[in-house]
Amino acid sequence: MTTRTLRIALAQHDFPVGDVAGNRARIVELMQIARDEHGADVVLFPELAVSGYPPEDLLLQPGFLHDCEQAVASIAAQAQGIVAVVGWPQRAGGGLYNAASVLRDGTVAATHRKCELPNYGVFDERRYFTADADAAPCVFEVAGVRMGLLVCEDLWLPGPLAAAVAGGAELALVVNASPYERGKHAQRDAMMAERSRDSGAGIVYLNLVGGQDDLVFDGASLAADGDGTVHPAALAFAEELLLLEYDADARTFAPLHWIDDGDESMDALAWRAVTRGLQDYCRKNGFDRVWLGLSGGIDSALVLALAVDALGADRVTAVALPSRYTAGLSNDLAAEQCRALGVKLETVPIEPAFQGLLQSLSAMFEGQAADVTEENLQSRCRGVIMMALANKFGGLLLTTGNKSEYAVGYATIYGDMCGGYAPLKDLYKTEVYGLSKWRNTVGGAPVIPPAVIARAPSAELRDNQTDQDSLPAYDVLDGILYRHVDQEQSREEIVAAGYAAEVVDRVLRLVRSGEWKRHQAAPGPKVSRRAFSRERRYPISNGYRG
Repeated sequence: MTTRTLRIALAQHDFPVGDVAGNRARIVELMQIARDEHGADVVLFPELAVSGYPPEDLLLQPGFLHDCEQAVASIAAQAQGIVAVVGWPQRAGGGLYNAASVLRDGTVAATHRKCELPNYGVFDERRYFTADADAAPCVFEVAGVRMGLLVCEDLWLPGPLAAAVAGGAELALVVNASPYERGKHAQRDAMMAERSRDSGAGIVYLNLVGGQDDLVFDGASLAADGDGTVHPAALAFAEELLLLEYDADARTFAPLHWIDDGDESMDALAWRAVTRGLQDYCRKNGFDRVWLGLSGGIDSALVLALAVDALGADRVTAVALPSRYTAGLSNDLAAEQCRALGVKLETVPIEPAFQGLLQSLSAMFEGQAADVTEENLQSRCRGVIMMALANKFGGLLLTTGNKSEYAVGYATIYGDMCGGYAPLKDLYKTEVYGLSKWRNTVGGAPVIPPAVIARAPSAELRDNQTDQDSLPAYDVLDGILYRHVDQEQSREEIVAAGYAAEVVDRVLRLVRSGEWKRHQAAPGPKVSRRAFSRERRYPISNGYRG
């Protein structure tokens, strides 16, 4: 008896949003490599690979949709000797669909239109697309194997896969654009195991990879045998043309080219998510170098290490911006880290700019006691200087604020919030410390001086200042913020968890009053379940106090 086998290629690659011509060319190239070099029967491309994901309001432009349609026709014409599954936005019958088409023998042979449209978290698909919930399942045959086609969210609910299996599918091909967040790999594994076990079908799960503004797609593609056995995920955040062989009779997979992810720890994945997000943001927006203010504190030290890993030391410039309140240790630690990493360090004291502003304001400030205004002026001097350097010499200015600071407004608008990208925006302060300690255990010598990690955090905007003069201890603050922001717990639930009511009230008040700053903050890579901007969108003017 002849075994029915199928060789499947998975293009775990980056397909940039809006680059229709470039995406078309890359799809054709990978399709030909899969056929000619690897003998693949089928090659899969991610959800909306032609347009990039998420295309957002580009989908409202008729010309953009026309270009996508023309690109699919051009790809189909070259689909000879291999079957390609390609995601794209399809206009049909007065609607717009998140579609994946089966291309073979020079034509578009079949199309599946996404049944389940996510409209939660970062997803906003119902703004643009029509759900094709009543359509017959897309089931087609290649090399004697019948397979059903699904798009991303279709797999997370049992109905679409069950319909495909009822239509004769022995194998499910699922194309995805699923962004990274902490803990999501375990959720995917569990879902894949449940779907394959319940349906009896093998499942191939291809995921997009790459950074897109404040989203980062991790790849980490999967395969599950028909008995619920989930194979190890492919390497996350890496572009690969993966290869599997499917035994349709046994309903099992064998890897032909499949690089397992050797380290799926939370810190390892978070580090790779942030570095990939920064790397792609620079590449896709034409920045060949980055700048950051280096204070000798933990946040800027971590951003420097991330930037070097993402771009290389020769494309990173650090600037020390000492004031009258900057400790000598801060300058020493900044210089030590730059020497260790091979990064150029410039020094621009802010005292002349600060004095100039004080002199300009002296008449109006006369008789007023110094307060946070003067502290913020120092931060704004730094912001102006850093923006000037980026403007004059080119490059992207990185901000160094973390999620804890953004949450409670412990950041100066038009000061330390100046910049175009915020690598730590979705990392709480306690996570910043944890990630810094983890990175120092990887790859030889520490990239962050241990003394930076050990010292008390301070903005150094007045004598003997520490963050805890203004905020609760970070383990307390982050515990409250995680419950309130990420888990959306109420005041009463947080207090019931053991936090002092007066501290909870103060923190929640700070979160509400800082909303206007977050609306103006730079984008940064999402790594949590509930990131600011796309996922957590509260009104600035808000009278609710629950």
